[in-house]
Amino acid sequence: MDAPLDWDGLRYFLAVARTQRVSAAARLLGVEHTTVARRIRALEASLGTLLFEKSRGAGFVLTGEGQRLFTHAEQIENSVDAAREQLSGTGQALSGHMRIGATEGFGSYVIMPLLAEFQRHYPHITLDVLPVPRFVSLSRREADLAITIERPQRGPYVCTKLCDYALKLYGTHAYLARHKPIRSSRDLAGHSFIGYVDELLFSERLRYLEDVLPGAQVVLRSTSVIAQYHAALQGRSLAILPCFIAAQDPRLAPVLEDEVTITRTFWMYCHEDVRRLKRVTLLWDYLRRSIAHNAALMAGEHGTMRFLPGPPDGRQAHEPARARRASGGPPRPGQAPRPDREAP
Repeated sequence: MDAPLDWDGLRYFLAVARTQRVSAAARLLGVEHTTVARRIRALEASLGTLLFEKSRGAGFVLTGEGQRLFTHAEQIENSVDAAREQLSGTGQALSGHMRIGATEGFGSYVIMPLLAEFQRHYPHITLDVLPVPRFVSLSRREADLAITIERPQRGPYVCTKLCDYALKLYGTHAYLARHKPIRSSRDLAGHSFIGYVDELLFSERLRYLEDVLPGAQVVLRSTSVIAQYHAALQGRSLAILPCFIAAQDPRLAPVLEDEVTITRTFWMYCHEDVRRLKRVTLLWDYLRRSIAHNAALMAGEHGTMRFLPGPPDGRQAHEPARARRASGGPPRPGQAPRPDREAP
């Protein structure tokens, strides 16, 4: 690969490699799909090698040579982003684009409102939120930050514990009024439940209904926790739901809080190549502080979302890097995640 490479051509290459579709890459880049196809053909011609294999089912799949170029192109992309931030100067407004992947319920009911507030203070930073019932791939750059219920076991990632959250058994007030009082788990016999489709769970951490209530009569299942929430609102069955969703809705009431409470953990991580970008560090710190600020909502102790007073960067915008790391910034690669600290 002795031919000169231009950054613009690599942008097209990265977009196709990450989306695996010329049409999707075109939308991402804001150009016609014919432009993307032409630029890819020109890049392959200049390098004298095939970068993609086209598959009807999988789309554009990287060849071995394409995979090697992808690794180098990502390093160039990160260097360009870092240089752009440094050269913009501290007096310039932060700008750029970030994509955040999160579990469906948390992304919709917690992350999205927080990011709307963040974007109000940083209008030049554009954000994509992917609240999906699956894991997103940081290695394929589906997202810059990911929030999931399982800590990644391997990979070039910087990872930290974001928070614990509670799930409780909920029913509508009307449902509970139609039935005898539920004072213990024995009183749940005869009640119907809403739950996940077991064989389609993307994480074993979601398999909690049968653990907490063995033999429960599940009459309605969905892969979507938001769909389960809306089904519970119909007042026909009970459901175990995250408190950050159900506690915000006064139509739902917790059932057997002392007996049926489940705790799970959210982990936040990013690719180590982007961890030093100012906008990534800023968002990372903001999410940690905001979630700590909403610890009571995450535990189901109250049902109101709270926002940080003042701008998202708070005092950390004027603190040295060492102080920012001590207050919850991204740890260095290979460093064990630090326990969460109470937000100031």
